[in-house]
Amino acid sequence: MTYRIGLCVATLALAGVTGCATKNYVRGQTAPLVDHTNSLEDKTAENNRNIHDTDQRAQAGIKQAQSAADGATQNAQNATKSAGDATTAANDAVHRADSLDEVVKGLDNYRSLSDVAVTFGFDKAALTDDDKEQLDQFANQLGSQKSYILEVTGGTDSTGPAQYNYELSQRRADAVVQYLASKYNVPAHRFYLIGIGKDKEVAPNDSKENRQKNRRVEIKLLTNMGGQNGQQTANSAPTGL
Repeated sequence: MTYRIGLCVATLALAGVTGCATKNYVRGQTAPLVDHTNSLEDKTAENNRNIHDTDQRAQAGIKQAQSAADGATQNAQNATKSAGDATTAANDAVHRADSLDEVVKGLDNYRSLSDVAVTFGFDKAALTDDDKEQLDQFANQLGSQKSYILEVTGGTDSTGPAQYNYELSQRRADAVVQYLASKYNVPAHRFYLIGIGKDKEVAPNDSKENRQKNRRVEIKLLTNMGGQNGQQTANSAPTGL
């Protein structure tokens, strides 16, 4: 009996040892697989992050390159337009100057009676008190004239772009016309108005004093000695060329 009990105990002990050994073996075999799987998951996550970051940088680079390309295209278009506008403005100014000469020459009964010129500061189109005083003296004779026109020509020195100078010379001429029209009630049909920019200088642009002379508006009083017919011609004349 004692022998049987001992055998049973030995058998149970052996089974326990065998069970523990099996578990340890399984654990030893599966642990590396679990570690390897976890490592693969970490690498996969890291790769996904790297791919996402690379894609974001690529998209940002593409947007930046596209923006730069669009800007370059727009600048090229603007440059082309500016060049075309400058050429057109130059041609128009020459045409206006020639047209003014032809209009005045065509009025056979008109002759120059008097003239005055006012000058402006650099890049300025506002009349000074001295300018207004000169215009006042000039305008005093208009009341006694029954048939006349005023040739108003604005100019600039050679500084700056041609297109800007055309606009500046026009503003200067406008300032003179507005002053005479508002203060002395000179009607619009009396004016021949033109801005010629730097195209027709009255002095070489080689000194401060000469450039000052070119920043001017010249006003000429042209009278019609032909009477009523000349008056009708003046009344039908345009106010600008």
